Amino acid sequence: MSDKPTAVRVYLARVRTALADLPASEIEEILEDVRPHLAELEAELGEGARVEALIERLGTPESYAAELRASGGYPPPAEGATQVLATTKNPSLAKPRIAFWGLVLCAVALALFAFAAAVSVEPTALLGAVLFLPVFLVSLFLLLRGGIEPVLALPEVVWLRETLAKGRRQEDSGKALSYLASLKPAWWILCAIVLVAFGLLLMLRSRSAVLLLPFLLVAGGAAVWAGPRLRGDRRLLWVAVPISAFVIGGILGGFGAAVDLISHRNSYSSSPSYYPSSSDRYGNDQLTYGSNEIENVYAFDADGKPLTEFYLYDEQGRPLTLTRYGCERSSGTKEKIGEDNRFPRPKIEQGVTDDQGNYNGYNGYRSSCREDAGVPFSAAIPKVTAPPTTPTSQSAPTSSSAPATPTPTK
Repeated sequence: MSDKPTAVRVYLARVRTALADLPASEIEEILEDVRPHLAELEAELGEGARVEALIERLGTPESYAAELRASGGYPPPAEGATQVLATTKNPSLAKPRIAFWGLVLCAVALALFAFAAAVSVEPTALLGAVLFLPVFLVSLFLLLRGGIEPVLALPEVVWLRETLAKGRRQEDSGKALSYLASLKPAWWILCAIVLVAFGLLLMLRSRSAVLLLPFLLVAGGAAVWAGPRLRGDRRLLWVAVPISAFVIGGILGGFGAAVDLISHRNSYSSSPSYYPSSSDRYGNDQLTYGSNEIENVYAFDADGKPLTEFYLYDEQGRPLTLTRYGCERSSGTKEKIGEDNRFPRPKIEQGVTDDQGNYNGYNGYRSSCREDAGVPFSAAIPKVTAPPTTPTSQSAPTSSSAPATPTPTK
């Protein structure tokens, strides 16, 4: 394969030279954007195309670089060189560093609060973000007062931008970053949609979220406006980065809430229903008297005699089913043996048996279980007396006063 540089490589080299006053990462980003277009143009011109052919179609590399500066909002070469020199003469990095890390801190905080609000669907989870408002205002003030150039000249920012530029030059990561860069316009629209949807979702949960909706609408409009202008004015990062962080946190929180909801639905669908019982240990917890759960029911006839077998139903004919327990003879333990609505149940007693077979022996060593089918209490059924009959009109006294004493005859 020939090492002779192609027309595109020669042309881009001259474009790079014309943009040399810009930061290295900015130059790489610009060249990555125009390289595919130049490659297509070279393919149209055919193999062995010369630089002169590209110049005829696009103009000189220097004029093409000037057009790229104008379209991207970059300063002309002389002004850019002046700004770079001013940056290098800045003796203090404290203020730009506070501006940069204040932005990072606020972005992380917004992402976390948005995540919490999306998971809990509670607008109150966003109240903590107010604590970071002073930090953001200080960061924004230092940015507007000192400009973006000192921030871009910070060692950590330079390292970050050079790392991204190296990633673009690598084949695999470069394709991924180029693909993500191509999605930037759609991302800002997505941010606006997510912000509005987030506000409406919070309003469904709490009426107080209506106060938050105007801020989210403004943030959505700011994202659509500032996102496409980032290349020309990096100060807009103080708008785009917090909004993007908030949206990413909200999306991750919403995804987590959806997973949690699905898992809970699955657990509810797989758990025992109201009918029959819902607890292996205590039976159906819906059969209660007051606040106490009922494990057994006893019935007596009018003479106070206990009924040995009866079945319970509700007003719709549904059996009131409870878990039934019995003694497992081999292990001597209480075990679940089924579910039904037949009462009364035998009382299950567990203890130990000693060497002589005495139940609950103090020196016992073997678990024991027994069923007591007896009724543990007796019931005194109140006798219902017939209501008194109403006397007829012939026999009824005419007055409520006592009858007169007869007068003896003479």
